[in-house]
Amino acid sequence: MALNPVLAMFIGIIVMMALIIANKLHPFPALIISAILIAVLAMPFGPEGGVVSSLSACVSTVTKGFGNTMASIGVVIGFGCIMGIFLEKSGAAKQMALTILKLVGVKNCDVVLGLTGFVVSIPVFCDSGFVILSSLAKEFSRLTKKSMVWLGGILGMGLYITHFMVPPTPGPLAVVGTFNENGLPLDLGMYILYGLAISVPLFIFSVLLFRYFGKKYPDLVVPYDIDRSQYTDAQLAVLDKIDAKMKAGQALDNTDFADLLSTEKLPSAGLSFATLLIPIVLIFANTLVGQIGSLKGTAVASVITFLGQPVIALFISLCMGAFLLCREMGSKACVDLMQEACRDAGPIVFITAAGGALGAVINTSGAAGMMADAIVKMGIPGILIPIIIGVIMRFPQGSGTTAMITGSAIVAPMVTTLGINPYLAALALCLTTMCPSFLNDSYFHVVTSFSGMDIKTSLKTWTVGSILIPAFGSVIFVILSLFIH
Repeated sequence: MALNPVLAMFIGIIVMMALIIANKLHPFPALIISAILIAVLAMPFGPEGGVVSSLSACVSTVTKGFGNTMASIGVVIGFGCIMGIFLEKSGAAKQMALTILKLVGVKNCDVVLGLTGFVVSIPVFCDSGFVILSSLAKEFSRLTKKSMVWLGGILGMGLYITHFMVPPTPGPLAVVGTFNENGLPLDLGMYILYGLAISVPLFIFSVLLFRYFGKKYPDLVVPYDIDRSQYTDAQLAVLDKIDAKMKAGQALDNTDFADLLSTEKLPSAGLSFATLLIPIVLIFANTLVGQIGSLKGTAVASVITFLGQPVIALFISLCMGAFLLCREMGSKACVDLMQEACRDAGPIVFITAAGGALGAVINTSGAAGMMADAIVKMGIPGILIPIIIGVIMRFPQGSGTTAMITGSAIVAPMVTTLGINPYLAALALCLTTMCPSFLNDSYFHVVTSFSGMDIKTSLKTWTVGSILIPAFGSVIFVILSLFIH
C-alpha cells in the first residue's frame, strides 16, 4: 500500500540527511537514493494519464528530472567556475581590491575588504576568495592595528552574502533553475538585480556587526614583525617605507597600500572589472529587451537576446579570462586552470542535477502541494516557509549549496498555493541557507584558520554573525511580502 506522499517525502529527506551526516556519503548519490526512495514509497502517484505505478517508471521520473536540470544549468555552472578561477589566479581580485581602496579610503579598510569580497564572490567560491584575499586582510591588520575578528569577519561575510544571494554562483543559480522547472519563470537578470538589492542592507548590517565584534576582541592583531624571506625586494622596500612613516607618527594613506600591491604583476582595473561585469550587463540587457515592446522582433533585439543568454554571456567572460587576463601565463597554464575549474564544477553540477531529480519526484507525487494546502489552512504566513526550510536544510549537514538545491526542490512546487512572490520565496530560501556556519561547514574553518582565530572566538563571532544576518534579512522579507505578491 502506498504511503502518503508527504510522509514518503519526510522519510526520504531523513534518509538523505542520515547518509550525508552519519555515513559521510557524497550528496550526489544521497540525493538520488532519496529521490528513488520517495518515488517507490509513494507509488502509485502522479497526474491522471501519467501515473507512476512501476519501479521502472519511478527510475524514469528520477532520471528525467536529473536530465532536465542538467540541460538547463549544467553548462552555465561549468563556465562560471572557469571564469571564477581566472579572476582568482590572475590577480584580478586583488586589483579590484586596490581600485575599491582608492575609492573608499584606507580609513575604511574594513569596508574595502568587505566590498571586494562582495564583488569577487559573485563568480568565485567564497572559500577560494577568502584564501586569496586573506593575505590582504592580514596586511591591513598588521599596519592599521585592527583586529582580524573585525577585518577577517567583514571580508568573510562580504564573500558569504553574494555567494548565497547572487548568481552565477552555483547555489542561487540552481534555485532559479528549479523554480523554472516548476513553472515559476524567474528571469535571471531580474534575480541578479533583486539579489544585489537585498544584499546591500545585509552587507551594511554585517559591517556594523563585525565592527562591534572587532572592538570586543581587539587583541587579535597580526604582529608587526614580518618574515622578510616571504617578500620580494620591491615589497620589502615599500614595507620599510611604511615602517619609517609609522615610526615617525605619520598616518598611512591610500598610496601606501597601492604601492604595496603595485609590487605584484596585476591585470588592469578596467579588464578585471570588465571580465566580471560584462556577463552580468549582457544578462540585464536581455531582460530589458524583453520589457521594451518596440524592440521585440528587431535585429537588435535578436542580437542582444543571443548575447544575453547565460551560456553565451559567461562564455564571453571565459574567453576574456583566457585570452586577456591570463595571456601571460601561457597556454598550458591556462588549460591547467580550466581543468582545475572543471574538477571543482563537476561535483556541483551533479549535485544540482540530483536536486532536480528529487524536485521532480516531490512535484509529481503531489507532496509539496499537500503541504502547501495544509499550511494555508493553518494560516501560517507563506513567506515563513522558505525561511524555515532553508535553515532546516542547512543546519544538520553544513553545505549551503546542498541546502539551497534540496530546499528549492521542496519549496518551488508550494509557491503558487502559498500565494507568495516566487522571487521573494527563492531569495528567502537562499538567505536562510546561510544559517548557521559552524563546525560542520568547511567555510567556517577557512575563515577561522586564515583569520588566526581560535574555535571558541569564531563560534562567538563568525557563527553568531551567520545567524544574526539571515535573521535581519528574514525581517526584511517578511515586510516585503506584505506589499509584494
